[in-house]
Amino acid sequence: MTQQIVSETYQGQFGEFTIDKSDRLGVIIYRTGLAIAALSFAIGSTLVLSNPHPGVFPALTPLFFCFCGALGVSLLTIHIYLAVLHRVLQIFWAIGTIAAVAIALTNSTPLAVTVYEHPVTLLGVGFIFAALTGIYFKEAFCFNRFETKFLTPLVPLLLLGHLSGILPLHWEQIMLGTWAVLFVIFAIRKAVQPIPPDIGDKSVFAYLKAQKTATVDSQ
Repeated sequence: MTQQIVSETYQGQFGEFTIDKSDRLGVIIYRTGLAIAALSFAIGSTLVLSNPHPGVFPALTPLFFCFCGALGVSLLTIHIYLAVLHRVLQIFWAIGTIAAVAIALTNSTPLAVTVYEHPVTLLGVGFIFAALTGIYFKEAFCFNRFETKFLTPLVPLLLLGHLSGILPLHWEQIMLGTWAVLFVIFAIRKAVQPIPPDIGDKSVFAYLKAQKTATVDSQ
């Protein structure tokens, strides 16, 4: 009975594959990262929307970097068939995180205030949210989740709207609140989803890896 739980065999597109304990652990880490990121984002959004007092702004910086760190862990452990896309999302996260650190260190005002008052900083920090949107898109495409279908266009619309200055403050607040709520719903639903679908068809990963190796060897 224990062996069945630890290791299970499935029929994939290119043959049988086994889901073992390490695969399950990777999914658990991925989902934990999403949960921490969603919680950090929700707390920060609640502070801004319910009590936009200057005294709360410094607290947003550690919350943001907690969000960034958790998102980075999720991007390391997410299963995406296209290795190039996986790498691009990780690079986006790295660019955005480096930009956020640089902005935080070179400005005396809290990071959130700097980004809000100088929308051009989103050209750097925004890469973090582009990586997050990539996760939303992947989840919407693979699992047809209603919340990620909304989040995939909502996030870039909010950021680009603020960057261009065309969104009224009222609409920005509504979109931010919606984002936070849907992100939490997404994280909760991921927590109760069966683990194997998040791992995907490992025979596809094996096939793509073999194809890449064959291409390299033939060159």
